[in-house]
Amino acid sequence: MNLHRKGRAALVLALVAVVGMAFRVSWNALRDIAGAVGADDTAAMLYPFVVDGLMALALIATLVLAGDARRFALRVLGAYTVASLVLNYVHGLVPELHGRTVDWGRLADWDPANWALVLLATSLPVGSIYFGSDLVAKVLHHRPAPIPVASTNAEESTENDAKRSRADLPVSTPTPITPNTPALPRPVAVGFLKSTLPAKPLPPVDPAPVASIERRAVAAESTRPRRATGRVPAVAKSTRPKRTPDQLLAEARTVTADWPDAKVTAEGIRRAVRTSPANARSLRDTILAERAATAAEVA
Repeated sequence: MNLHRKGRAALVLALVAVVGMAFRVSWNALRDIAGAVGADDTAAMLYPFVVDGLMALALIATLVLAGDARRFALRVLGAYTVASLVLNYVHGLVPELHGRTVDWGRLADWDPANWALVLLATSLPVGSIYFGSDLVAKVLHHRPAPIPVASTNAEESTENDAKRSRADLPVSTPTPITPNTPALPRPVAVGFLKSTLPAKPLPPVDPAPVASIERRAVAAESTRPRRATGRVPAVAKSTRPKRTPDQLLAEARTVTADWPDAKVTAEGIRRAVRTSPANARSLRDTILAERAATAAEVA
């Protein structure tokens, strides 16, 4: 780990040294160009920071920004790199620039080329103000992308599937039985489960004898707890008679007589007949089988 850190530090130091030497080499060319377009000694000394300094700023911005902002920083870096290259190239072609004997505002013999070079050299400081301010603003307002959090959709989907009603599942699992249906031309397998499980009757418990209470002048409320008798009140008992599988089937046939096949579902039968989901599925399968058999005979 220490060797890795030392290697990275040495690489960064070497890069800084190379950049510093390259900046020093480019210094004379940019300074002479600035003096040729009318800058005084102080402005000519600062001119290299305008071009090469903005290149360094754009390079740092490309390492921080992302997306469109990063592409903008790369364009600025490329544009100023090309501009610095052109000015250094012109400085090498015009020997008079080395001794500062060139005419003021004259960088090339051909007028169109001279106008373009002067425009380039004089526009770089203004561009540095604009593009440098924009890059700094983008870096200051940049927010790193948040780390994605593992989604819990899979768990929610599993929970929803577990809570989903099983009344309309395509596969019926009850054990089929054959009811006595003389109206059918052939026996059809039907599966039924009891809608409610009967409660096991509890043996009656005789109430314990209670001693008579003497009459007093003031009636006092007894604090003795009552014993449980084990009997179910008549009001709490269900008054609905239990239906046999044949009765459930007959009632389902009557209810669904006018229903189309698409409407004959376990959930619809369960609500109409008021039975359990298992019985509703069995009734659905039986009624659909009867309709299929009737249609086959008619055909």
